[in-house]
Amino acid sequence: MNPKFGYPATADDYREKARARLPGFLFDYLEGGATDEQTLRANESDWANILLRQRVLVDVDEVDTATTLVGQSCSMPVVLAPLGLAGMMARRGEVQAVRAANASGIPFTLSTVGICPVEEVQAAATEAAWFQLYMIRDRARIEALLKKAWSAGCRTLVFTVDLPLPGMRHRDFRNGLASPGPRSKLLKIQQLLARPGWIWHVALRGGPLSFGNLSDALPDASNLDAFKEWIDTQFDPTVTWADIEWIRSHWQGKLLIKGILDVEDARQAVQLGADAIVVSNHGGRQLDGVASGAGKLPEIVAAVGSQIDILVDGGVRSGVDIFRALALGAQGVMVGRPWAWALAGAGEAGLTRLLTSWQQELRLAMTLTGVTRIADIGNDQLDRPHKPKYPKAGEQQ
Repeated sequence: MNPKFGYPATADDYREKARARLPGFLFDYLEGGATDEQTLRANESDWANILLRQRVLVDVDEVDTATTLVGQSCSMPVVLAPLGLAGMMARRGEVQAVRAANASGIPFTLSTVGICPVEEVQAAATEAAWFQLYMIRDRARIEALLKKAWSAGCRTLVFTVDLPLPGMRHRDFRNGLASPGPRSKLLKIQQLLARPGWIWHVALRGGPLSFGNLSDALPDASNLDAFKEWIDTQFDPTVTWADIEWIRSHWQGKLLIKGILDVEDARQAVQLGADAIVVSNHGGRQLDGVASGAGKLPEIVAAVGSQIDILVDGGVRSGVDIFRALALGAQGVMVGRPWAWALAGAGEAGLTRLLTSWQQELRLAMTLTGVTRIADIGNDQLDRPHKPKYPKAGEQQ
């Protein structure tokens, strides 16, 4: 169904609505991946290769999708992932998103490079948002951000570790977002003029479109080109595991390490006292040709699943995909693009409807595989009878 002529039902429906509303460079920023986008495509397609084991005549009268993620009670095992520039996808986008997440009973994560500052987001929230951090060269700036987030009420920190340098995203170069100069400005102006609704609702009525959490560090926080120049010099390729210890010593709350794709890195995160890890390739936006989250999840669960909570992201597009991730051993999933598509395409109400739909899909998957609790979802619900079982966090090996 073309979502322009009916009610959007799926993540893809909202994606098309977002395409129709956003300036081209913003849609491509949200949509694109690194270089040839092989990993971007694999993130989504690899979930489809995981078959579920349908069971019948099981008492599934009371199916419960509720769970606990990193100590927080949730209506379902989903977290809205951090997303830079989210406040440009809809008017004060992070504020709308945190309200939708809270209404749906799940956590929202605010990006360091979000548009709305953490104080504004927390003021709109009924449940404290999680805060995402990049390690940048200016350690005083890091300390200031951590204090800012803590003072605002954040108690869960998501530390993204797979960005020592920005990935090469050819879409951003082609449409002028990542290429400086007058031609780039002209390209962006042309794309903006093609979306007068966005100019009115987001740019004019949703301002200021500045990077709220970094506004005091940037001379021109509302200038995308100036911001890119600043941030490209701030990503720190010298970061090592010793810096994780430094972060741990400066953060009193829960700590998630996001960007783990290797068993040895997962073990290091456990040793350094992380509360959880996120198996992630940054949505296919960093290094093309690496494995998908679905592809790496089983071996990482097998290695450290009894010692730490594990979330996964990348390509999750439905409640069935959430179920697949749990069956492979994750405690929950993070989702990025789908929540931004829904927000851009249909606002806070659209995001709430998408999350409600996913919860219904998850409940149906549980019902037809014969489980009634999130904790009961595991390898037995996969149509892979010879695959070895592995423990979840807190279980004995």
